[in-house]
Amino acid sequence: MALDLDALQREMTAWRRDLHAHPEFGFEEKRTSAFVAAKLREFGLDDVAEGIGGTGVVGTLTRGSGNRAIALRADLDALRITEQNACDYRSQNLGIMHACGHDGHTAMLLGAAKLLAEDGGFDGTVRFVFQPAEEWGKGALAMLADGLMERFPFEEIYGLHNMPGLPVGHFQTRPGPIMSAEDNFEIVLKGVGGHAARPHWGSEVLVAACATVMNLQTIVSRRLSPTDVGVVSVTELTTDGTRNALPGLARILGDARSFRPEISAGIEKQMRVIAEGTALTYNVAAEVTYTREFVPTLNDAALVDEAFAAARTVFEHDHVATAREPMTGSEDFARFLEHVPGCFAFIGNGESSAPLHNPAYDFNDEGLLFGARFHAAIARKRLPSA
Repeated sequence: MALDLDALQREMTAWRRDLHAHPEFGFEEKRTSAFVAAKLREFGLDDVAEGIGGTGVVGTLTRGSGNRAIALRADLDALRITEQNACDYRSQNLGIMHACGHDGHTAMLLGAAKLLAEDGGFDGTVRFVFQPAEEWGKGALAMLADGLMERFPFEEIYGLHNMPGLPVGHFQTRPGPIMSAEDNFEIVLKGVGGHAARPHWGSEVLVAACATVMNLQTIVSRRLSPTDVGVVSVTELTTDGTRNALPGLARILGDARSFRPEISAGIEKQMRVIAEGTALTYNVAAEVTYTREFVPTLNDAALVDEAFAAARTVFEHDHVATAREPMTGSEDFARFLEHVPGCFAFIGNGESSAPLHNPAYDFNDEGLLFGARFHAAIARKRLPSA
């Protein structure tokens, strides 16, 4: 007998709210991982492995005699944000909250695991990959370094993310780039601080830092082709000065987004030219540290078509659409796509949803069943039963 979807919706809502009330930061998701593993064992999966990449969980479900395997992935971690919601399931861990919907992503994949375990409908192996530490781009690499592909091999991978502003019951994805790379940078300016009344006695760094921040904005506007997508954002400026003392040290931090390696390399090159040139103008020294934290998320075109076909069995046909342009946000799912082809997609979280990473954000439980059913549909589509 087919699983009662209304009952599954109620279960997923309870799971999601429990997870929301007990958020954990990346690589600290011990309670969350234990919760996931217990549910997978309760559903009767063939194997449940814990501690993959630190706090990751991989569940395995095989039906029939097919020798192909695909993976479905969700993320486990929360953010260091203090929740402002007043709901009865609000975060009980001060300063930590599920402000990106990973509680919902986890609940949806658990729902899919229960659905596929009870109803089957596929021939082969499904890996349920619950990844830690997505928010700071370390969890996928940790799972891969821990032998994910060797211990739990699969040929394709699929993932979902909720999208505020997109109505519930809507599905979007696109071939090729769908989310950007993220590079982090730090520019340290060093000079000679001194008395605020006598700036000419030293070489203070605050004016140089302000000029550097403004000059960095010309990278995208004047040093990249207008047809290339790039973002350079300064997010912090700190100094060692005080009210009546000019600083001798300033730190400028931020990030850059792009979709192609050559654009990332171009941003770094121009940033170094600007930082060093501006520092020279103001008679101070500059040191630039530039790191690449996330790679672009690049969907396989053929598997995007498969995802669309599966989505049309779950969502209304006119609610399944191609995303018009890629997002300049970043996603750790991209690391898996460096090893196997796959597709990352968005489902609606509601037009009135607060933005992601906002203290008033909350995952919309009305989207849970759509996500669980899509996960199950793509598994059945890619591992068709005879």
